Amino acid sequence: MARQFVLEVNGGRLAVETEADTPLLYVLRNDGGLSGPKFGCGLGQCGACTVILDGAAARSCITAVASVEGAKITTLEGLATAASLHKLQQAFLDEQAAQCGYCTNGMIMTAKALLDRNPHPQEADIKQALMNNLCRCGSHLRVVKAVQRAAG
Repeated sequence: MARQFVLEVNGGRLAVETEADTPLLYVLRNDGGLSGPKFGCGLGQCGACTVILDGAAARSCITAVASVEGAKITTLEGLATAASLHKLQQAFLDEQAAQCGYCTNGMIMTAKALLDRNPHPQEADIKQALMNNLCRCGSHLRVVKAVQRAAG
């Protein structure tokens, strides 16, 4: 049975009427009009759908909308301002860290959560944080360099 949920997304409110077990990814994309999080595997294994929930990276394709009511949700769109990109987004451009770009959302959002808790990670920390984000293009080395650049 559908009911109304009010979510805090990128500092704003998103009211939706849906089933409690609807994946957050579907709500963000279909109701919120946000295209940052991507549908990849639908099993929480690839990372393309990653968002930040209350400061931690989370897979939105396996997160029920009912479980995030009251949480602060940040998507890729919530990182930049109208005036400038987030330092991670700019670093990904500077390092040419994307080929097809499908994994980029997950890589950036996971790296953002890492940098928020560890502003100066070692290379091993970055690799550990990103190890469950899949990239078929093989951009991993550039992704690591981009995160290092953003950590500055």
